[in-house]
Amino acid sequence: MNLFDVYPLYPITPVKALDCIITDEKGIEYLDLYSGHGVISIGHTQPDYVAKVKAQLDNLSFYSNAIQNPLQVELAEKLGKLSGCEEYSLFLCSSGAEANENALKVASFHTNKSRVVSFNNAFHGRTSAAVAATDNPKIVAPMNAQQVVTFLPLNEIELLENELKKGDVACVIIEPIQGVGGLDMGTTSFFQALEKVCNSYEVVLILDEVQSGYGRSGKFFAHQHHGIKPDIICMAKGMGNGFPIGGILTSPKFKASHGLLGTTFGGSHLACAAGIAVLDIIEKEKLMDNAIAIEKYFFEAIKVIPEIIKVKGRGLMLGVEFDFDVSTLRKKMIIDKHIFTGGSSNKNLLRILPPLTVKKENIDTFITALKESLAELKS
Repeated sequence: MNLFDVYPLYPITPVKALDCIITDEKGIEYLDLYSGHGVISIGHTQPDYVAKVKAQLDNLSFYSNAIQNPLQVELAEKLGKLSGCEEYSLFLCSSGAEANENALKVASFHTNKSRVVSFNNAFHGRTSAAVAATDNPKIVAPMNAQQVVTFLPLNEIELLENELKKGDVACVIIEPIQGVGGLDMGTTSFFQALEKVCNSYEVVLILDEVQSGYGRSGKFFAHQHHGIKPDIICMAKGMGNGFPIGGILTSPKFKASHGLLGTTFGGSHLACAAGIAVLDIIEKEKLMDNAIAIEKYFFEAIKVIPEIIKVKGRGLMLGVEFDFDVSTLRKKMIIDKHIFTGGSSNKNLLRILPPLTVKKENIDTFITALKESLAELKS
């Protein structure tokens, strides 16, 4: 049997990793500044994390949600405390796409409406709304048999309000920092106006924090930089440090009922152990503080590269933009310089999503390699 060939693959086979370093089958070490789309939050094979997961695996890895699982309660309590979202309720699932799908369901059930509003270049998972990036405002795309999604430009509150006035919108879903779409962000004034207008028209506001959450922006959730309170928050990537886990936080306006949502693997004992370990380590090692410190260092240090036309993002969700397609540069960085970075739908953008444990010397290594790569590509 062959693999279904839907991903382009680099000729690298990792066999082990520690913190920000990945080692391949030939013994070559790579600096990981992408962490698998932002999944590795606390560093590869962090010792306390490994011990917690192994201990749980020795006892019980999985049973259905039809039985009591104290680890779910512990995870919810720690998550509420560390995130400052103690008034919300937690529903656990297995991925970001599943989290967003459940958020859309809750919004639709709550409002009895079907239309979703999202934003140009959004990405909310391959099974949910706004699966494709677009540069054209007001394109209405089918999501499934019941729902459609309308795309609008960021930071255009009047266009948004015009859509909400029509009375058929269930929810607005937005990334505080766009991931796949290229690290564009709404302004604080836009987010605050967005919250206000959604409340005015009784439209559910969903913040997709699948990539930007869990300390990556320097706050636990990136929307907290804007001082807003969304109705639903979606989480996944950094939540389990590589173990598949996702979830949504729902505000008190939503009332739970048996059968409203469902999941097979969400909230398993092993997933919860991984999730609890991640929260403990983020807090113990002050990784949100590190994200802020490294962001400041990165923005200053990267100025030595004149070819960069713009630095985008926040915390450790960053990108450097050039006036050319970076695919060759990215490949050179991986193959020749042994540094993992990421791409996006903006072909001129190199994405930087390192583990939250990344150090200043790792940034120095990246900048030196980037300078060398740009010079070599010119010659």
